[in-house]
Amino acid sequence: MSGVWVFNQNGVVRLVESPGGDSCQGSARRKVLVHIPTNEVVTSYDRLERILSSLGWERYYDDPDLFQFHKRSTVHLISLPKNFNKLKSMHMFDIVVKNRNMFEVRDM
Repeated sequence: MSGVWVFNQNGVVRLVESPGGDSCQGSARRKVLVHIPTNEVVTSYDRLERILSSLGWERYYDDPDLFQFHKRSTVHLISLPKNFNKLKSMHMFDIVVKNRNMFEVRDM
């Protein structure tokens, strides 16, 4: 049994159970990568590649198991799983850090 203890108007406390069962799972939300200038949720590598290309990133094709980008003016390399559905928040934050003020990660 997991959840959050909540006080009602009379000061009586009650347990509101988490729908996910485990309190850690119940608080976990799906993360999405958002392109700030357009306020668009990035839903595919095709869209991400277009945005990154416009920011000066070039696609690397060296590793067939990864989707990689490099920016010539920096030493930065963005490495992502080949399957977009396996993109995790750590990959999204990597994109955010290497493209300040262009992307953000939001809870869905």
